[in-house]
Amino acid sequence: MKLNARSLIRSGAILGSFVIAFAACKSKKKVTTPIEKSTGAIEISVPFSAKEYYSDKENFRSKSSGNSPDLQTAKKIAMQNAKSEMAGLIQTTVKKVTDQYTQQRTVGNQIDFNNKFEELAREVTNQELVDVKVLGEKLFQEPNNTYTYWVAIEANKQAVLNGIDKGIANNQKIAQDYDKKKFEEIFNAEMEKLAKERAGN
Repeated sequence: MKLNARSLIRSGAILGSFVIAFAACKSKKKVTTPIEKSTGAIEISVPFSAKEYYSDKENFRSKSSGNSPDLQTAKKIAMQNAKSEMAGLIQTTVKKVTDQYTQQRTVGNQIDFNNKFEELAREVTNQELVDVKVLGEKLFQEPNNTYTYWVAIEANKQAVLNGIDKGIANNQKIAQDYDKKKFEEIFNAEMEKLAKERAGN
């Protein structure tokens, strides 16, 4: 009888341990329930959202998508959208640099200098966008049989600066007020700001 009692006590203790462990596991599952199950929301991953696809201090980068029943049209739309975004980035950056440059230096005709520089920036941007580097491509076929194409592109900062230098060399009015070292110093500072803004810092 003593042996049976001990066995019964031991069995009860083991069973109790299982009950406690099961209850603990059950409570843990409630805590770690995914938000999708509790709210019905579904997380959507946007292509090319990793850090390497954001602009940094050396490169301008952009991404976009295009949708069409025709694959080539979807690619064309995506590339146009990505280039349009990049053009905005480059021209906005150059304008900020030019504004700071004219404030820090004595320029003969500030308004004329700014206008000509903005025109030059547009020309350089258009040239750079012809041969942008493709960083990545993703293609999806939608349930309605259309195509969604994503593309990420890049333009090098130095190539933009080289284009500006070349354009200035052919324009005497801008050249006489242009200090290459000072301009590039401000440009580099703006690129660092852009990199932090694009990365969400």
